Amino acid sequence: MFLKKVRFELLLQTILQMNYFKTILLFIFIFSTNILLKAAKVDTISVYSVAMERNVKSVVIVPDDYKEKKSLPVVYLLHGYSGSYSDWITKVPAIKTYADEYDFIIVCPDGGFAGWYFDSPVDKSSQYETYISKELVQWIDGHFTTVKNRNGRAILGLSMGGHGAMFLAFKHQDEYGAAGSMSGAVDITGIADSFGIEKILGPYAKFPERWESHSVMGLIHLLKNDSLKLIIDCGSDDFLYQQNLALHNKLLYDKIDHDFITRPGAHTWDYWANSVQYELLFMHNFFIQKN
Repeated sequence: MFLKKVRFELLLQTILQMNYFKTILLFIFIFSTNILLKAAKVDTISVYSVAMERNVKSVVIVPDDYKEKKSLPVVYLLHGYSGSYSDWITKVPAIKTYADEYDFIIVCPDGGFAGWYFDSPVDKSSQYETYISKELVQWIDGHFTTVKNRNGRAILGLSMGGHGAMFLAFKHQDEYGAAGSMSGAVDITGIADSFGIEKILGPYAKFPERWESHSVMGLIHLLKNDSLKLIIDCGSDDFLYQQNLALHNKLLYDKIDHDFITRPGAHTWDYWANSVQYELLFMHNFFIQKN
């Protein structure tokens, strides 16, 4: 009898252990499946610009459970020189994960091959300041459930887009509450002979004041401390590093609070794929504080 009892107890213990492991495996399977099934939705929209008299495309990324939400904040994410609206989603597809993780909408607008995100006084077909900060913002707010004020709106970008994000945020503080730059061309007067800027501003030698008024460094006077939440990131091996360091020092001198990040790295997608994680987290924290 004793041996039978021991065998029975061992058998019962084995069955219980098997059920325990089966339960654990089932839990892991369900949890993993839920993660795999949760995926932000990506779409391409085309919005007509009255200012430029043509349709302009953007990528829009919404969190997987977007329809269950009330109002979500929006991050406008700008591409660089010679790029397009599809750059971010094709070269850093992880941004879909960040939209889910941080519960905001990401909009990647087209800024032209060399549009530089301002309204050109020379080329009427290049009016990206009006398009992005007025026409596109109004369209997004009209077609998605968004936080329709500056506390629910941020803008960031890389290189030409880093310039664009700061330029647009500085000039339109009623539209954006936070801005970020990654390897931004924050002083376009220092690259006057390159990147197609002369075609949309005219020659620097002829219009120096115009260039300065379209440069981030020339717009710092528009800021008051904490009027915008700012983050700046540039690799120490980047050809634009000195420009970004100068911007950082000028903001320090003017007592404008901001985050400044630098680490080894150059003007590359590897650097920006890493950088965008921190900048989107920065925007997420801004939205939590304001909403």
